[in-house]
Amino acid sequence: MKIKPPYLMFLGDARDQLAAKTANGVAFWRPDWCLGQVRLKGCKADIGLPDIGLEDAVQNGVKTLVIGVANQGGYISDEWSQTLHKAVDLGLDIASGLHVSLRTVPGLEEAAGAKGCQLFDVRHPVETFDVGRGHKRSGKRLLTVGTDTSVGKMFTTLAIEKEMSARGVDCSFRATGQTGIFIAGDGVSVDAVVADFISGATESLSPANDPRHWDLIEGQGSIHHAAYAGVTLGLIHGAQPDVLVLCHDPGRPHMRGTPNILIHSLNETIEACEKAARLTNKNVKTIGVAINTSRMSDTERLRELEAATAETGLLAVDPLREGVASIVDQIIS
Repeated sequence: MKIKPPYLMFLGDARDQLAAKTANGVAFWRPDWCLGQVRLKGCKADIGLPDIGLEDAVQNGVKTLVIGVANQGGYISDEWSQTLHKAVDLGLDIASGLHVSLRTVPGLEEAAGAKGCQLFDVRHPVETFDVGRGHKRSGKRLLTVGTDTSVGKMFTTLAIEKEMSARGVDCSFRATGQTGIFIAGDGVSVDAVVADFISGATESLSPANDPRHWDLIEGQGSIHHAAYAGVTLGLIHGAQPDVLVLCHDPGRPHMRGTPNILIHSLNETIEACEKAARLTNKNVKTIGVAINTSRMSDTERLRELEAATAETGLLAVDPLREGVASIVDQIIS
């Protein structure tokens, strides 16, 4: 799927700022694509963009209304439906990361067809994927992995893309989740792919390329997470990564949503991920650790980074506070 910018970010009647985290992520990484936000009555989120009506958005060149909010219950309300129908009537495409499909909105698919508009359900892939083959592909690939889910894999991958692009390195961010797809404009939401085809979908997302080109693949889940290890493993095998970057949130005593499973150590996670990755690339290596230290003081942050380096022997950085220049040095050396 190829989603056309510029975007108008739809926040609906978001109950709080966290509900709009997808919209916030897109606005942070692609500010030049996001021309405004549209909020309904009672909305308690604000991502700092101008409030623009649909008509004005079209006049300003917006191509796609992006649903960047998750509502309680995961459904599309009648009020939302009215806005979506109006957007299509004005000629806008609509992109959604909700689990419920846009095609469940009565009459929306027919209206979009009549207007020549596209509906993008990024969590409902329409492509047909082959199973993974594991054949050697030209080009270079980086994959972010994590000690847990939601530990900064997307943020780290995008930070690496930004740093490499600034240095003139030929590289592409490959999105594997709904927020990443909105940021990239395309990609595959691998958690919505049938399990047998996750590795094949990842192969198609990062096909053979120029030997000097780097595909920077957004990781998902964790190899030690009872719920999401299957997605992680499919990504690892399909990515055929040359290098891994481990992402970690030191504030978690256990895996998210599973308090009976403790967080594994950095070295245990690196060992497990590299062992899995050697199935399709025997030369894979982990080159750095990205740690979320946003809740720490400077003293605590430095202590945490030093401890990670002492444990793993690898560079450890906070991508937000220190940047990823030292990791990119390792990638291109």
